[in-house]
Amino acid sequence: MKKTVSMPEAPKGRVLAIDTGSTSTKVGYFVDGKSIFEENIKHDADTLASFRHVMDEDALRRDQVGEFLRGRNIHSKDIDIVMARAGLFAPVRTGIYLVNRDMRDVLMTCRDGTHACNLSAIIADDIAHHINYVRHKYDIPAPFGPCYAYVADPPMADEMLPECRLGGIPELPRRAFFHALNSRATVRKYLRDNGHYKNDITAIVAHMGGGITITLHRNGEVIDTNNGLGGDGPFTPERAGSCPAFQLIDMCYSGEYTKEQIKKKILGKGGAMAYFGTNDLREIERRAGEGDRDCEVFINAFSLNVAKYIASLATTVDGKVDVILLTGGTAASDRICGDIARRVGFVAPVVRYPGEHELASLAENGYNILSGKVEIRHYDKNAEKP
Repeated sequence: MKKTVSMPEAPKGRVLAIDTGSTSTKVGYFVDGKSIFEENIKHDADTLASFRHVMDEDALRRDQVGEFLRGRNIHSKDIDIVMARAGLFAPVRTGIYLVNRDMRDVLMTCRDGTHACNLSAIIADDIAHHINYVRHKYDIPAPFGPCYAYVADPPMADEMLPECRLGGIPELPRRAFFHALNSRATVRKYLRDNGHYKNDITAIVAHMGGGITITLHRNGEVIDTNNGLGGDGPFTPERAGSCPAFQLIDMCYSGEYTKEQIKKKILGKGGAMAYFGTNDLREIERRAGEGDRDCEVFINAFSLNVAKYIASLATTVDGKVDVILLTGGTAASDRICGDIARRVGFVAPVVRYPGEHELASLAENGYNILSGKVEIRHYDKNAEKP
């Protein structure tokens, strides 16, 4: 089903949106606010495995995106702006950033973290440069001027309250890393759906997918969250979440595992993968419905753990929460969302927005740029922490 980007005024322009994941690249193309297509380009697993580092995949993915666009008859003259999922770079505030040399350097070297999302801005910037080259060479009109690449809602944007950053060991402060793009887009959608003209609410957003992050939004800022990529939070279909520290230390020094194997058990082979060899919660839920006791206990525990984290964030604002929003792929599950709502309904009303809306959110930010409605930030890799 095609989506329409909700904007107060009719947006104009042609937006290409790129979102790189571990094994696929999502591509969306929007014209005057309407989604022409949103596709998921699957990359061959054996080919990806042949690269020594995830950032070595940039040329392969860029070429496959280009081939896909040409197959859809989308060419350089048909793109006004390229929006990309933000990668791991810090220090950073929330907002929209032009992809510049500092950002490319930090992403390519994975200075602030390694993840396939780092590829999005690199690919987007390469495509934008190619578009400008072709337009200049063949004297193709550019209705919005030169084409540039931007990222929006970086996941490492740190707006956490000081008391939320503090950990039990000085060397291990709590860090913000969450599904910023979809989490913020979900809040904006709720605001539009309920007639809010400004972001003046306090909301808890639970993004539930392969990773799970629970975020506390107050007046547009995320003031508390878990580090979804750093072993903090509920267990997920493929991540272990928070683990008992002493047992984890014993495992690390048992001599049975390498450092990389331990990391994989926490991120990639934890959660449902560790128990059942699959990260498909729909399959586990189906088996639970057929009487599989282990699956039944797992689904109950999964819902309980998400609910615990939602309820815990409410304490940061003394329980004064306007709404709890459930989003991500798992938000399509009536059973899981019903279990969570039953446990946290005493905090605030629970509203579901199933699915992930990253591409539409990137397009919305792209139209705001083309209309001149937003401030463009410029990343400085040596800047002091905000």
